[in-house]
Amino acid sequence: MRARSPGIRRARTAAPAALVLALTLTCTGCYRGAGDTGNDGSDTINVLMVNNPQMVDLQRLTARHFTARTGIKVHFTLLPEDDLRDKMSQDFSSQAGQYDVASLSNYETPIYARNGWLTPLGERAAKDPEFDQQDILAPVRSSLTAADGKVYAEPFYGESSFLMYRKDVLAAAGLTMPAHPTWRQVAALAAKLDGAEKGMKGICLRGQPGWGQLAAPLTTVVNTFGGTWFDKDWKPRVDSPEFTRATRFYVDLIREHGEAGAPQAGYTECLNDMQQGKVAMWYDATAGAGSLESDGSKVAGKIGYAPAPVEKTKSSGWLYTWAWGVQKASRHQDAAWKFVSWASGKGYERLVGKELGWSRTPGGKRASLYRDPEYREESGAFAAATEEAIRTARPDDPGVQPRPAPGIQFVGIPEFSDLGTKASQEISAAIAGKQSVAAALAESRRLAQEVSDAYTDR
Repeated sequence: MRARSPGIRRARTAAPAALVLALTLTCTGCYRGAGDTGNDGSDTINVLMVNNPQMVDLQRLTARHFTARTGIKVHFTLLPEDDLRDKMSQDFSSQAGQYDVASLSNYETPIYARNGWLTPLGERAAKDPEFDQQDILAPVRSSLTAADGKVYAEPFYGESSFLMYRKDVLAAAGLTMPAHPTWRQVAALAAKLDGAEKGMKGICLRGQPGWGQLAAPLTTVVNTFGGTWFDKDWKPRVDSPEFTRATRFYVDLIREHGEAGAPQAGYTECLNDMQQGKVAMWYDATAGAGSLESDGSKVAGKIGYAPAPVEKTKSSGWLYTWAWGVQKASRHQDAAWKFVSWASGKGYERLVGKELGWSRTPGGKRASLYRDPEYREESGAFAAATEEAIRTARPDDPGVQPRPAPGIQFVGIPEFSDLGTKASQEISAAIAGKQSVAAALAESRRLAQEVSDAYTDR
């Protein structure tokens, strides 16, 4: 995701409230151990990362493979996504140096880079003969490049979104998934697949509040229905006819043919429902395919993969990456880079494939992985669909009209984390039947106006 274009109007406020608060935090009693030296004389770095399965695998493999080779010890702190972002924002904004490396996304990277919190990594990558920066898929590489043209993070894995569906269930019902489905076609299939097997619902879609939960898939639907959060002049469009139609479609689809407990269902809940045969289709992150096809999965070999459904656009899949950023205040930049190079490298992908299985490889970032015959043999069901989804993602032009900031499933500004979360709470309440879509969007429009006021001249 690139930073805002030169024509964008800067906010009158220097930073959102959450970041201002983080900047004013004192560091009395803060841990200053980043880059300490271990008892055996080896470097020690501290890494803060999200507690998803791929990161847990990394933690398990680090001592035997990275530390044994380099002598660099790694102390990991694993946290849920929201907790991770809170701690990372506090530490990096104050440049406290508690963590040398943190897992951050293509949402945070340009923002953190603009604030001077990250070390540029491009020069180190260019001098590292094993890293091969050009092997990283162009959309992912671009999304981690800031307005100054420098790369500030290296990807651990990348993802887009697509539609996952039970091939066997559709076949038994005499139904066919279109090669490039529209959302209207998906809704029609969901209606016919309700009850196809005992207790099965037609589709699973995120309903759990959060800018990275419900707001992510919903925004891709909004984009392809012709809507946008803001027009090019920062005018809120949350209650526009297009945004309203998309939101009403999404809410109705979940309420009529979606999973049980939808207002509390996010990525993990939908993944579990798909694995357990409770839903026939699931629109979500391409990263979910590895779990569906992994050893022990009850649905392995039964899943088909179709592009993200569209209406008015040619494509609608999102672009996201968990990546590694090095804090500018880190006192062990060399050791931090060695870890980043290893964790983002080709060798680590092969290591996971050999030791844990290719379906657990943190893919979606390197072109070479999709040419690897062993990976394609084990992950052939979803490898090509994943690569195509990432290559066709359009973060600078995701809809039918110009945007004031980049981003597909988010708006690339600091304020969106708060706006997206609060608006999604309103829409989740509509999914729960507690209020109408119109009421949810009216409140969301008010919230969006507050953001707009910071980016426009009064």
